[in-house]
Amino acid sequence: MRVHIATDHAGLKLSSHLITALTASGYDMVDHGPASFDPDDDYPAFCIKAATAVVNDQEAGVETLGIVLGGSGNGEQISANKVKGVRAALVWNVDTAVLARQHNNANVIAVGGRQHSVEEATQLIRAFLAEPFSNAERHERRIGQITAYETDGEVSE
Repeated sequence: MRVHIATDHAGLKLSSHLITALTASGYDMVDHGPASFDPDDDYPAFCIKAATAVVNDQEAGVETLGIVLGGSGNGEQISANKVKGVRAALVWNVDTAVLARQHNNANVIAVGGRQHSVEEATQLIRAFLAEPFSNAERHERRIGQITAYETDGEVSE
């Protein structure tokens, strides 16, 4: 599986760890930056690039997911979710990581690097990457409603 990753300065150490650890586990890691520590960097560009790459790969039939990291993960999740076709989920424990994939078919995980130890964050991300979407009809229906709104602005009930 290909995994696109992006961060800001607050998640750079975690990002470096994840790239090494997940590559060793067989994931094809694609780093969207930043390349070096800058306490004044702006995360939206990095996260939007990673999210766009996830959507492009998925549309091309490539098995892929994304990771966006920051201090809290909130801004990074918001940025990723601005990309059409992205369902980015902010996770804070294993249950939310698993459910993001099972129920929401999230294709990007957001984690706050200042909220978890490296070990905890790695566990959350591994759980997310390993979990398949359930394909349950009710979840597909709900995701379809979100996609329809994203496409044409119509809310269906």
